[in-house]
This record gives sequence, C-alpha cells and structure tokens, in this order.
Amino acid sequence: MKRLTRYPACLVLFASMGVNGGAINAGTLAAHATPARHSTEPNEVANKVANEIAQATAANLLAQATTADDALAEGITLIKQGNVAAAIAAFQQATTLDPSSAAAYYNLGLALRQNNQIQAAATAFWQATQADPNFAMAYVNLGAALLEGENIEQAESYLNRALELEPNLGLAYYNVGLLQRRKGDQTAALKTFEQAIAYSPAAPEPHYHIGAIYQSQGQYSQAQQAYEQAITLDNNYPKAHYGLGTTLALQGETEAAIAQFQIALTQLPSFGHAYYAQALALATLQRYDEARTQLQSAINLYVSQGKAEWARIAGQELTRIEGL
Repeated sequence: MKRLTRYPACLVLFASMGVNGGAINAGTLAAHATPARHSTEPNEVANKVANEIAQATAANLLAQATTADDALAEGITLIKQGNVAAAIAAFQQATTLDPSSAAAYYNLGLALRQNNQIQAAATAFWQATQADPNFAMAYVNLGAALLEGENIEQAESYLNRALELEPNLGLAYYNVGLLQRRKGDQTAALKTFEQAIAYSPAAPEPHYHIGAIYQSQGQYSQAQQAYEQAITLDNNYPKAHYGLGTTLALQGETEAAIAQFQIALTQLPSFGHAYYAQALALATLQRYDEARTQLQSAINLYVSQGKAEWARIAGQELTRIEGL
C-alpha cells in the first residue's frame, strides 16, 4: 500500500470525521433541493426583523381568510413565492380556523423546518399525526425533525411507524439510514440507503451517504461511484462534490480533487470544510501560497459560524504551512 504523506494523511483523518447531511423533510427526495445542504449560516437579527415584517404582511393578506382552506391555500402560495415566514403565519391561522386539519399542521411543520425552527416543526408534525393517525408522511417528518434534534429513540419509533403505514416510502428509509449512521451501524445504514434508492430512484441523497460510508471504510472506488451517481442525479449538490473531491484526493488524483472542491465552493461559498480540504490538497502539490489563502478563508468562515474547534484545527495547519 502506498505510504501516505503528511497532507493525504490529514485528508484521511478529515474524511473520517465526515460532513453529515441532516434529516430532510417531505418532498426533498423528489425535489432534490434540501435547504439543509445548501443553506448558509443565518443572521439572527436580520432574520428576526424579516420574520416580523413577513408576519405583518401575512396578517394583512389573511385578513379576509374565513376558512382553513383559504389560509392553507394562501400559505402554499407564499411558500412558492419564497416568503417562508409569512407562510408560517398563514398555516398557523389555518390551524386556528380548523384545529382538526392535518394538512394545516403538516404544512406548518414543513415551513417551520425550512425556517430552521426544528422543535416547533416537530410539534406541528406531531399535531398532524394526532389529527390523522394514518398520515405516514407526517410520521416521517416528525422522525426526521426529532433525529435532527438528537432525539434518537423517539425518532426511530416514528420512522418505524411511517414504514408500517407505507412500506414503500423511500423518504422513510432514507431517514432510517441517517439514524443508523448516527448510531454507528454503518452496515445496516448501507442496506437501508439501498432500499431508499429502490423506492426513490431519482433521489441523490442516499447515494451521497452510501459514498460517505464506503469512504469511511477505505473503499474509495465504491465511494467515488456513489458520489458520482449523486452528482449525476443533482449536479448542484455541494456535499457530493466535496465527498468526490475527498475520495479522489485519497486515491492520489489531487488535481481532480481540487477541481471538485472548487465546484463545491462555487455552489456554496460558505462551505468551510471545502476550503479546508482544498488547502490540504493544494499543499500536497506544494502550492503553499494557495493553500494558505484557502486555509485563511476556512478559518474566517469557521469563526463567523461559531465553529471554534474547526477554526483551531485549520489554524494549526496554517501555522505548519507557513513554516514550509
């Protein structure tokens, strides 16, 4: 086996830490556009002001809404327009007008989840299951929200209930796979992601996680194939490009890896890990000036995102490279 030099060895360590995708909500396996994987770090003050304005706007728009169906329809229109905060207000009004409407609670949960209000989203999905105990997608999304909140045991229970109700639900298998990865059972997760693919063949996310599992096991060729399949299904998938770049670097294809990291950064400029990994790859080619630049960018992002430990790790690498 080829001996790893300093920087490929760092990539092995970095890859083993992984960049895990979170649980996703309804529609994402079909739409291939999960907010979690493309989002940037929120500006809390700006978001608060925007939410207040949007809710005031929604109140005006909904002043004439007299039925839950009216409010629900208005909320869906607002979601399509990208006005998530106003849509939340609309769906909340729908639940007030008809407290038995599973659809209103469900759509409220989706909107809250999109707005990164995970606990509130879980509550809304739970209310949807109370309104309709056979609502499989509500159970899936409830399990996904709980999983994201690290409530593993309850998440597993609700995801299993979703599969009891609808055994062919690819989204449920996907989230079960995430749960199994979280529990450290990579073998079971691999099989579950394959089931997700069988029932949702157009979804890129299960392929990404299969790639991550193979990569963690040192099976780089299989990882590469899985990442490439994810990209084939959705070329605008930064984490898949990042994963492909990492596995290419680990196979000694450094220039190709750098190119994949750059694609990830173009698609998601706030992707600190992609800057970090690209810097390590550049260092293997002794392109130290470029490596320093990318490491500094990674450090700046980590600091701004509150990721102090990653900022410290990147700072250590920057110090090493500055001494070369």
